[in-house]
Amino acid sequence: MRLPETIASLKRAKRRMPDFQTKTVQPQSDRLSDLTGLAANPGNLRARYYVPEGLERGAPLVVVLHGCTQSAAAYDLGSGWSTLADRHGFSLLFPEQQRGNNQNLCFNWFEPKDTGRGRGEAASIAAMVERMPALHGSDRGRIFITGLSAGGAMSSVMMARYPELFAGGAVVAGLPFGCASNVSEAFGCMGGRGEMSSAVLGEQLRAASAHKGAWPRISVWHGSADHTVAPANGDAVVSQWLQVHGLPANPSRTEMIEGHTRSVWLGADGRELIEQYIIKGMGHGTPIKPGSGEGALGEAGPHMLNAGISSTSRIAQFWGITPKGAAAKAAQAKPAGQAAEAKPAPKAAEAAEASSGVQRVIEDALKSAGLLR
Repeated sequence: MRLPETIASLKRAKRRMPDFQTKTVQPQSDRLSDLTGLAANPGNLRARYYVPEGLERGAPLVVVLHGCTQSAAAYDLGSGWSTLADRHGFSLLFPEQQRGNNQNLCFNWFEPKDTGRGRGEAASIAAMVERMPALHGSDRGRIFITGLSAGGAMSSVMMARYPELFAGGAVVAGLPFGCASNVSEAFGCMGGRGEMSSAVLGEQLRAASAHKGAWPRISVWHGSADHTVAPANGDAVVSQWLQVHGLPANPSRTEMIEGHTRSVWLGADGRELIEQYIIKGMGHGTPIKPGSGEGALGEAGPHMLNAGISSTSRIAQFWGITPKGAAAKAAQAKPAGQAAEAKPAPKAAEAAEASSGVQRVIEDALKSAGLLR
């Protein structure tokens, strides 16, 4: 889109949604504290964290990156990460974007100045990660990272640029590392039009650092009806990490978990190295399971979608920082490539998606203006 058209689209969007650039949905409660004493913060991010009361030193650390238009506290409330931390004993780090860096509070996952090792936002997040073990005694061998959408794409960046920091990661409705280096390419990737071969994706990852050790284990989540970040991006993230782990394209097994398809790739020692969840019928967001029943966690809201499954709980189980629940043990496994047809997502997922209709209108308008990342 040419500059005059972009400006005209932005003006139209502002007339329809005049308060979007100045207001963000705030949670009713904020359990997070501010992290101070950073060695460096070139990306000018806010650092927030949560440590359960009485947590012993040597506990795992989970780094959580929110999505566009969200705050760290809002994402924590919706996903339930701090509730899970209370139950199972680990600390949390929430890097938070500021509007001075990005008007929509998106992490700048495609900007070279923010995604290089030792540069911008990536360097700020790395400094925060280094601060937590020094301040709270986190186990340096059990640090994990996850994020939604732009936060998921930035999680890909962090694992590519700083693989030695992370034992595992999870990309939720995100994108592979290296698929974009400017706004135009970013929109191409988001729409599924920036496809690279598996070999090229793997080379992008290998060339991102001088890392020679073990690579992080990866959990990948994507809704099959995601119209903001095309589901092909979830497949691309998996392909990228299959390359560096030296694993075949076909999964070791495929199974149904709470009505959704899970594929798993095992290492030579039988350990799960990569998993992929395809959430049937879900749009753009983090799959959660609010309520009070077994496995319930989180609260529904914009981009926090009731899909009848908690990605937060399942990701933590995959990383090995929480025990596997009864639901996981009871899952009916199928031979690879022979998964049963997935059941439709619960109606509640559709309701949650509908409730964020206003958010989608806002997104569509800003995307047409070339501003939503």
